[in-house]
Amino acid sequence: MDHFPIFLATSEQKILLSGGGEAALAKLRLLMKTKAELHIFAPDAAPEIMEWQAAGKLTLHRRALSAADLPGALLFYAADENDALDAKNAALARAAGVLVNIVDNLHDSQFITPAIVDRDPVTVAIGTEGAAPVLARAIKADLEERLPVTLGPLARIGKGFRKLADALPMGRARRDFWRDYYFAAGPRAMAEGKDTVRPALKDLLQAHLTREARAGHVAFVGGGPGDPELLTLKARRALDEADVVIYDRLISPEILELARREALMIDVGKEGFGPSTAQDHINALLVEHAQSGAQVVRLKSGDATVFGRLDEEIDAVDAHDIGWHIVPGITAASAAVAGIGQSLTKRGRNASVRFLTGHDMKGFADHDWAALARPNEVAAIYMGKKSARFVQGRLLMHGADRATPVTVIENASRADQRVLSTTLNDLPRDLADAEMTGPALTFYGLAPRAAVQAAHETPLEELA
Repeated sequence: MDHFPIFLATSEQKILLSGGGEAALAKLRLLMKTKAELHIFAPDAAPEIMEWQAAGKLTLHRRALSAADLPGALLFYAADENDALDAKNAALARAAGVLVNIVDNLHDSQFITPAIVDRDPVTVAIGTEGAAPVLARAIKADLEERLPVTLGPLARIGKGFRKLADALPMGRARRDFWRDYYFAAGPRAMAEGKDTVRPALKDLLQAHLTREARAGHVAFVGGGPGDPELLTLKARRALDEADVVIYDRLISPEILELARREALMIDVGKEGFGPSTAQDHINALLVEHAQSGAQVVRLKSGDATVFGRLDEEIDAVDAHDIGWHIVPGITAASAAVAGIGQSLTKRGRNASVRFLTGHDMKGFADHDWAALARPNEVAAIYMGKKSARFVQGRLLMHGADRATPVTVIENASRADQRVLSTTLNDLPRDLADAEMTGPALTFYGLAPRAAVQAAHETPLEELA
């Protein structure tokens, strides 16, 4: 992040702008939404600027900017659309300690002005650090459609009610009250007329003051394979409401970013054949925080019901009469097979697929390898990188074809996804050469669709 987003207090502050053409007009249309004292320096100003001066919205100085104009100013915009003049004025402003924005010159600007969605006092700022202004405008247009125009009046009424709402305990009780107001009671009252909103707020507050505190609860949430766009809506909502998030090592930073800033984030990562948080400690954390009344999200990679030791954690919270529910997620096998353009089952090839884990070697060793070694069998092996040679040995021992395709997908669904296409015979060597460091899933019996198609293409020389 090269530009840190902040909201500046502009009331009774001076903002200066040099320029009187199209670039100046574009900035002024936004700046006039503030309560700042606007001073425009332009010997030749557009008619709109003169009209705004006549209306008392700004002060127009029909001359060039001078150093004497700058002391006490908060911001300066160079909008003369003349590189030399903009550079000269920007230098004057910097010398006076005023932050500078040069229109259409990101490199020499000290700040940038984002695209704004205005639902005063609710303001959404959208910035792309100058990389994609068209994208910023598209996002702005989308948000304009999604955010109702009544949001501003609701927020203004709510702002005046905040001190009364302080009668509620800090934390979840207040959040629940305001959630009810903004997404249920408030819009209903606004639909009946603005005058009904404040009475509805008072009734809502009384209802929340007499309501019993919500009991602690645990949501076992599948975080998917890493791409935040693959999270379910229910998972997003659980993260938004969580007081405590207890998460696995493989949860991507992009997904953790979706949790509330105030939420307590607890890393309980486990690494196959490496450092791990003891399961008993994870169970104790779930119980401790839920018993304190917290809404807890136990965030697991992929789907919570697949190789997630879910039953042990449910038993722990059940033993203390703590409520819980499961939010399914996309398991790594589903994301990985999509990434290679294949399906887990196929008519005429395999009617079933096996999910195995290479983490628990004792249980892994007892698997029915003879059945898996038969032709056209398919298996998804989780956490199988370090057990690749063991898998190869067991399958070959039971008669598997050395040419059976094997595909390893690292970081499935993420931007840095990698695909290794090999065979059972070459699996350990090719995997070692690939030096994969991220989480990987191994498909036994599947090759990427592109590789399958290439293998069936007839060389041109054979058609001659």
